[in-house]
Order: sequence, then structure tokens, then C-alpha cells
Amino acid sequence: MSSRTKIVVLHLKELLYTGIFLVLGVLFIVLLVIMFLPDNKEKKENAQAQAAYVPGIYTTSIQLGGSTVDIEVVVDENHINSLRLNTLDEAVTTMFPLIEPSFDELAAQIETNQSLEGITYSDDNRYTSMLLLNAISKSLEKAASNLEDNATSE
Repeated sequence: MSSRTKIVVLHLKELLYTGIFLVLGVLFIVLLVIMFLPDNKEKKENAQAQAAYVPGIYTTSIQLGGSTVDIEVVVDENHINSLRLNTLDEAVTTMFPLIEPSFDELAAQIETNQSLEGITYSDDNRYTSMLLLNAISKSLEKAASNLEDNATSE
């Protein structure tokens, strides 16, 4: 058996250059990956573009006679969760007996449809329903305008 000895000569300069080029190549690839992957900022913008509201509780006040009635709308990003009448005292319910039944009817329709479009009400309580719908609409506009304000501030 003859064994041939092979001698490999490595120059230190060539090893250094090869090592430096390998490190630079890896850094270049990492840089390209970082540059072309989507940012979290873009993901947030896309998520906000899909969201309809800023989650929260929004209220609008209605002046009825000498009393104030607050209409409270609770929303999350894409849904109207609940509607409530706040600070409704006996004087208001006595003077305006259609407020509660009209509001309950409207709230049920809005929570089902998740929109103010296609809402129906009877002719008997037309003006009361229009007043309530206007207040609910203002509350939803506040929720939508807060979404635009948050998008511009980031």
C-alpha cells in the first residue's frame, strides 16, 4: 500500500479574505431579509384600515326639557356591542313616555344589523326615534373619528 502524502498550503491572507467575505455575505443576506420583510407598522396600519371603530364607550347627551339623557354606545374594533340610556330619571320617563320603548326597539335593530342602515320605526314615535338615531349616530362618529386620529398620530 502506497500512501501518497498530500500537502496543502494555505496562505493566511487568503483565509482572512475568505472569512471576511463570508461574514460580509451573511450580513448582506440578513440585511436583505430585514429590509424586505413587512414591518409591524405596516401590519398595524392594515389592521387599523380593517377596523371600523376604536374600542371604547362613547356617549352623546340629549337635552329633553330640563333634563339631560346620555346615550351610551359600547363598541369594539368591528362591532357595536351595546347601547344604553343613562341618567334617565322619572321626570323624563313621565314627560316623554316613548323614549324607553323607542330606544329599546332601535337598540335591538342596531345590535342585530351592526349598522344604522335599514332601521325601521313606527310613525307613532317617528320624531323620538329620529332624535335617538341622531344621538347614536353622533356616538358612532366619535368612535370612527378616534380611529382616524389614532391612525394619524402613529
